[in-house]
Amino acid sequence: MTMTARRPAGAASERLPMSALLALATAVFITSLTETLPAGVLPQMSAALRVGESTAGQTVTIYAIGTALLAIPLTAATAGWRRRRLLLTAVAAFAVANTVTALSSVYALTMAARFTAGVAAGVAWALLAGYARRMAPPHLQGRAIAIAMAGIPVALSLGVPAGTFVGQAFGWRSAFLAMTALTVALFFWIIASVPDFPGQERGARTPMRRALREPGVTAVLFVTLVFVLAHTILYAYIATFLDDLGMGGDTDLVLLVFGVASLVSIWAVGAHINRRLRALTIGGTLLVAAAAALLAALSDHHALVYLAAVLWGLGWGGVPTLLQTAVGDAGGEHADAAQAMLVTLWNVAMAGGGVLGGALLDLAGTAAFPRSVLILLAPVLAVVLLSRAHGFPARRPN
Repeated sequence: MTMTARRPAGAASERLPMSALLALATAVFITSLTETLPAGVLPQMSAALRVGESTAGQTVTIYAIGTALLAIPLTAATAGWRRRRLLLTAVAAFAVANTVTALSSVYALTMAARFTAGVAAGVAWALLAGYARRMAPPHLQGRAIAIAMAGIPVALSLGVPAGTFVGQAFGWRSAFLAMTALTVALFFWIIASVPDFPGQERGARTPMRRALREPGVTAVLFVTLVFVLAHTILYAYIATFLDDLGMGGDTDLVLLVFGVASLVSIWAVGAHINRRLRALTIGGTLLVAAAAALLAALSDHHALVYLAAVLWGLGWGGVPTLLQTAVGDAGGEHADAAQAMLVTLWNVAMAGGGVLGGALLDLAGTAAFPRSVLILLAPVLAVVLLSRAHGFPARRPN
């Protein structure tokens, strides 16, 4: 998810290039919203495609499968491409995939479009965090990544609720068409504002096994896999979960509360990640666990559902930045390969969350979702606590 090749002299000044970073944040926003938008309009998509809700939920799964299967091979195959050309290719693919999704009435065609979008996401995610690093001086690289990754909580706080509202008011297809319009605008913004960088020379590319030998990389990858799996089990089916509580009409508001809390989280992470990465990771895990415990025990009280959404957002919002930074630090000179593996495992977890969530829905109902989150977060917390020397150290390496 990062490119850490040396910047050309003068590529970064003492000030962050905000227009370029905000363009990258918008690209992150589009990849995140494209992936999660079905969660807010799942009942409408299910009816339009004439499939059950658990089947419609696999539109999230197939997206993640596309990313998981092809992130590493495509990252390797395109390592020599110039960075802006590669980013523009991925953005164009998103525009096509979202347009097909919006117009399709055939489930198989929709799944093919979602798979294509997932492939484009694999390329983009392997590129964006490193792009942000290369545009910033060393002491501001963590902040640059946080700005670029702000697209994730913005997608959750504004994008998914807005998409849910548009889907309810004008039909779910309009939400995906709006995504196409935004993607076309981003294409030209990148051309105007984002600097170009060369790809990697063939001799500089790192085999994945070397990155795995770096202390701490395996721990971060494990936390990524299990934490994202736990989150996705609940998030992918949040509309269905709330519908069972009699809060189906409040899905957009619950997601808005969750997303605003996520924005607060990513602000805090961006401000303190250089000195408190370990503490922030532990705190985020505990907050998400507290939210799941609240939903498991007291979800029949609607006000407490909103409180759980706040805790969930505060815990989850900074997680992408924390994990990307942790694996980049642990990977050292092999950070590119470590990031590509993180992208793959992230999306394996997204796919697994969609599949496991669908199975839980069919077998045990929505009440099983928060309980599963609690079970999965126990080993996450244990690994973070045990990885004090490497992976999640008390002090980040210089």
